Amino acid sequence: MPNNPEETIRIYTGPALVAQALKSRLNDIGIEPITKDDHQSGIVSGFAIGVPGQVRLFIRKDQLPKAQPVIDLFLKDMAEEE
Repeated sequence: MPNNPEETIRIYTGPALVAQALKSRLNDIGIEPITKDDHQSGIVSGFAIGVPGQVRLFIRKDQLPKAQPVIDLFLKDMAEEE
């Protein structure tokens, strides 16, 4: 997957457990999101940044049309659970 930020788009920011559930749904349709956890990366590097437990998910821009219906349904389901 490309690491060029111009070729990826952020699709989610929030709790790691919720991100993992969304990632699983996207995996089911053949999309492997990139997970960024600045807090965990900072700890590994010796300094803590970011919000604990918060991660960001990214996908390639060209995958968005395929992913969008899954993302929308997932977020709708999450809102109904609250």
